[in-house]
Parts: sequence; C-alpha cells; structure tokens
Amino acid sequence: MRIEIKEVTPENLNEILGLHVKSTQTSFIETTAQCLEDAKRHHAYRPAGLYRDGELVGFAMYGLFPREGVNGRVWLDRFLIDARYQGQGLGSILLEALISHLIGLYGCKEIFLSLYPDNVHALYLYEKFGFTFNGEFDVNKERVMVKVIE
Repeated sequence: MRIEIKEVTPENLNEILGLHVKSTQTSFIETTAQCLEDAKRHHAYRPAGLYRDGELVGFAMYGLFPREGVNGRVWLDRFLIDARYQGQGLGSILLEALISHLIGLYGCKEIFLSLYPDNVHALYLYEKFGFTFNGEFDVNKERVMVKVIE
C-alpha cells in the first residue's frame, strides 16, 4: 500500500471538496470547504489530501503556530477519512503517516490536536497513538490532546 500526503492544488481541489464524513460525524469536524477557507485566513495552516495507492481517501490540515508555547506548537488541526473509505483501517494507517510527516517536516517534539470528547471513535484512535489530554481547551471549547515524541 502506497500512502501519500499531497498539498491541495488546483488539480486536486474539486476532488478535495468532494470529501465528506458520515452524517453522524458532521458536528465533529468542519467541511473541507470550511477548512480551506480557514487556511486562506490563517497562513500557518497547510491543507493536504491523503492518498492510498493514488486514490484520494482523506484530508488533513496541520501547521506550526509559532506564537504558541515556547517554540511554537505543531497542530494536527483537521483529520478526516471520507465516509466511503471508513471502516477499512485507514484512520490508523494515515494517522501514523501524518505523525511521521509532521516530525519530518517540523522536527517537533510534540503534536497537538483537539476534539470533542463525545467523538469516541476519534478519541480511541488518538489515544491508541499516544495522545493524551493536557487539561487545555481550544477556542471552540474542544479538549486539547498532545502526543510527546520520544
């Protein structure tokens, strides 16, 4: 299986905009269109398509926010698997690839994310990869989790 993380370009934009989570998950994450609008306003965000064997299966948005913490914070701010590809183990495969990608890109010692605690499937996945709650809340009142890179 070949996993790729590709920036959003004019060539893949429409396909990125076509990604959707299940209707029961829409309260947990913004649409890809909303994410791309956020990335226009906040230049630290880097939106990306997540590919398996050349096929777009998910989306992530991450970035280094230099004004947060001592050396800044690397955030995995958005992460979704398209509804058509959920239940195939891609969440774990792609999260592992994203963590490696972020470490390589930023040389970070910590990765931050936030979620609503009732998003039990995402919570289980993040905990499986060593993310733990740090007691903080983000601007949307989501609980902040951090993974310490060893």
